[in-house]
Amino acid sequence: MVKTLSLFGLRIADADRITAIAALLDRPGRTTAAFVNAHCVNVAARDTAYKRALRAADFLLPDGSGMALAARMAGRRLDHNLNGTDLSHPLCREAARRGLSIYLLGARPGIAREAARKLTLAVPGLRIAGTRDGFFDEADSDAVIARINESGADIVLVAMGVPMQESWLYRHRRQLDARLAMGVGALFDFEAGVVPRAPGSLRRAGLEWTWRLAVEPRRMFRRYVLGNPAFVWRAARNALRTPRPRSDAMPWTKRLLDLTVASAALVALSPVLIGTALAVRLTSRGPVLFRQERVGLDGERFTMLKFRSMHVDAEARRAALLGQSEREGVCFKMRDDPRLTPVGGLIRRYSLDELPQLWNVIRGDMSLVGPRPALPEEVAAYPIGALRRLRAVPGITGIWQVSGRAEIAFGRMVAMDLAYIRSRSVLLDMLLLALTARAVLAGRGAY
Repeated sequence: MVKTLSLFGLRIADADRITAIAALLDRPGRTTAAFVNAHCVNVAARDTAYKRALRAADFLLPDGSGMALAARMAGRRLDHNLNGTDLSHPLCREAARRGLSIYLLGARPGIAREAARKLTLAVPGLRIAGTRDGFFDEADSDAVIARINESGADIVLVAMGVPMQESWLYRHRRQLDARLAMGVGALFDFEAGVVPRAPGSLRRAGLEWTWRLAVEPRRMFRRYVLGNPAFVWRAARNALRTPRPRSDAMPWTKRLLDLTVASAALVALSPVLIGTALAVRLTSRGPVLFRQERVGLDGERFTMLKFRSMHVDAEARRAALLGQSEREGVCFKMRDDPRLTPVGGLIRRYSLDELPQLWNVIRGDMSLVGPRPALPEEVAAYPIGALRRLRAVPGITGIWQVSGRAEIAFGRMVAMDLAYIRSRSVLLDMLLLALTARAVLAGRGAY
């Protein structure tokens, strides 16, 4: 039994590749499967026929980091990414092991045939029942289906693109004898070598879409540059409609404010985000983003994002500088930190380094307003009273940030955070956000 979860009104499977492939091939009768990614969600929002086809499918498989993000925003967890290109070779290997044949339908003339040739080289024993390009009229569908059925194919892979492939299968699935029929998007183009796939590092980071945008900018501009912000907005709306356990730490009104403001800010500030990323990349060696483990609500750890403002060896040099901290107490702060990059001081002064944390807010790791998340070693050194800071979701800003930022001593910072936890409300959050804008422009205490 494959576990599923509801996202955007669709039942999305959550299984590893082996379990998913077994479920696809072992299900009795005719099985239809489709992949769902951020682009699919955007298309389904305006194409009711396509959404109907998705709902009619027996399996909907999550494709891409966007679906995991949407699940996280809704308070759910999606552990597996099952995009069609990565699943194709394992599926073909299992088909070969079971003696099942595959028919490739779709793409431009000659592409399916070349993809089939390369698949048979990559998967010994794979039986290709036949191939056919996707350039035919609806009136020709009966003839195409007859040809597929005559081939005796057990599996039909359809590469006509979204939403055409799912809609075509929805209309004609009962005519196809194959035990499994599945839409696979651009798979044949990738297999035939017509369109190069992203490097493995980008795929593992969930950034394959950036590669496709770079390779096919005109065709992919609308899908990604315009589509990704639209998807985040739809994911936020889906999250707000998803029932969640009541939490004093994160009531739904606070979550609504977080999702609305963070999503809008990511879109509105995208030129600033891109400019800051370029400045970091061009002025120092190392990654643009700095990832650091922090302690959140009830001591749960998460990865906090920042634009890198320090040199790559900053963590190794931290211990030698602890004695020079200019803040009393546990948290280390130093005005003229020698680890800063050429632009590090500037982006810290105006808090530009904190902007990637809007993504942490959307994910639910953080809130817009709350106690700043501490390092694990700082929490380990907390006095007992300071541990009460962990009773709230950590935030990008808070009371002490608008009252002097790094100039506030640790003891006073804790007192301010506890006062916020006792009296927090949406109105207070909105007030603190407004005061944060003023504090950022003034640059006071930012180091």
